[in-house]
Amino acid sequence: MAEKIEDRRPPVTSTGTVGWVRANLLYPWYNALLTVIAGWAIYSAVKPFIQWAIINASITLDPAVAKEYSGAAWGFVRDMWPVFMVGIYPEEYRWRPAVALLIILALVMLTLVERFRGTKWLYALWGCSPVAVFLIIHGGFFTGLEVVDTHYWGGLMLTLILASVAMLFAFPISVLLALGRTSDMPIIKSFCVAYIELVRGVPLITILFMASVVLPLFLPTDMELDKVLRAMVGITMFFSAYLAENIRGGLQGLGKGQYEAADAIGMSYWQKTVLIVLPQALRIVIPPMVNNFIGILKDTSLVGIVGLVDLLQIAFATTSNPKWFGKLEEAYVFVALWYWILCYSLSRYSQHLEKKYASK
Repeated sequence: MAEKIEDRRPPVTSTGTVGWVRANLLYPWYNALLTVIAGWAIYSAVKPFIQWAIINASITLDPAVAKEYSGAAWGFVRDMWPVFMVGIYPEEYRWRPAVALLIILALVMLTLVERFRGTKWLYALWGCSPVAVFLIIHGGFFTGLEVVDTHYWGGLMLTLILASVAMLFAFPISVLLALGRTSDMPIIKSFCVAYIELVRGVPLITILFMASVVLPLFLPTDMELDKVLRAMVGITMFFSAYLAENIRGGLQGLGKGQYEAADAIGMSYWQKTVLIVLPQALRIVIPPMVNNFIGILKDTSLVGIVGLVDLLQIAFATTSNPKWFGKLEEAYVFVALWYWILCYSLSRYSQHLEKKYASK
């Protein structure tokens, strides 16, 4: 006769927050003890930071006055805010990145509206948005705007541009690589396997060095590729290989019945792939794909090694200003806050997609 397992859950005496705290943090007795110890450790670690960042901090723009405080000098961030955002982008043209940001935010807001979501014109707007953003920020061509070369781009703007372009182009390339690696065509399969294994076996910093230093050696002397473009290509190549392996895992996670059912109703290869296989495979690999997107965002900080001034490099540059010399702590906290906001937003959107597609 099977032994009855005793129910060790606490008796339900209250609901809501109090009930949750009692059930998860205070029962049984050793959980209460661990809660007290963990609370004391967190308080001990956070207290000095709160005193430095809030209680003893200052927000004055006068460095002499800020030195009278023992805490953080947030006036440094207030003063250097434009530089953190756009780097050394000319001051008289800083309205252009702001307009580009407003365009993206407007598209995001339209996407969140249920009645507009999934419409063809919204997809068309998203498809045209990268070109519009580039033309506004760069200028020239037929826009009538003054050209601002990419060596003036920097800060958070450059970080977002590099990450967005890499995400946008790495995804379709990774889908093709994953399909090629799982195909029955020997030449295409061998090429995809070689590309994925070669790129995955090399650090990103090596690819960036090759794109920025080695690649120009093989080009004609009168031909010069833009530094930002080379970094975009290197990051896109690197992460397309990693995303391809994620998607291949999703393709292998589908049961054979899905393929057989599509074949039974007479679907062609591309109809089967686009309508049946890929949607289900991509749904399976949402978490690892978003992890790679977060990795793209964070690894853009490596472009500083090849001479680009992203958000992290701007932190070094601004602290060298004689007016605010040595304010590294404030710069690091500010940069870390931005990275956390962006990465956490991607993570929450990933959870939203998981819940949305799990219910279908």
